[in-house]
Amino acid sequence: MLLIGTSGWQYRDWRGRFYPEGLAQARWLEYYAGQFATVEVNNAFYRLPERSTFEQWRARTPDGFCVAVKMSRYLTHIKRLNEPAEPVARFLGRADALGDRLGPVLLQLPPTLRADAEALAETLRRFPKDVRVAVEPRHASWWTDDIRRVLEKHNAALSWADRRGRPVTPLWRTADFGYLRLHEGRADPRPHYGRTALKSWLGRIEDAFDEQTVYVYFNNDPGAAAIDNARTLERLARR
Repeated sequence: MLLIGTSGWQYRDWRGRFYPEGLAQARWLEYYAGQFATVEVNNAFYRLPERSTFEQWRARTPDGFCVAVKMSRYLTHIKRLNEPAEPVARFLGRADALGDRLGPVLLQLPPTLRADAEALAETLRRFPKDVRVAVEPRHASWWTDDIRRVLEKHNAALSWADRRGRPVTPLWRTADFGYLRLHEGRADPRPHYGRTALKSWLGRIEDAFDEQTVYVYFNNDPGAAAIDNARTLERLARR
């Protein structure tokens, strides 16, 4: 099963392109959740919302809606995966207010952070088994068998990533779910993805996964490219 959405929903230039002109921004989440089955929350990376905010997101979205949440940079970029117990507990103490809306937690690592299998394992141990975790390393030193084994042991997905229509991560399947982030396409107008690129990603997903859930998020938000591409991918998947 594919769950397709965008990385965030509060972009001003989406007004008129996606959101109706007269729709108050305070109602954008409800409108978005009526169009897509999932969203990835990026702003938690910069500033962890209060528990009440997660509660409101749960109340404002329908049954079955899924909210993936990007882990606070305090753990990934400041602590650099060291001493993860408190940051993970604080994050989950707020994000679990989403209840059944809570989807995967994304750990996006700094591009300067070199591979550390022990730190990664210790971090993943801090998450309850019923919380799905996806990891997006951005340094080439992470592409080793040791790292793959750590991810597999903890049922954590390697977050596949694309930039300019090309995979920038190995296409490992390390968990009972998949996670894909599409950052920037090469089609016109930029940063859209073309149909050929999207079909290629569908083929890769089909090759790696059977009936498992795969979460796909478009992070190419300028000009509502993410909205256009998410809708196109949904149409292609239905066919």
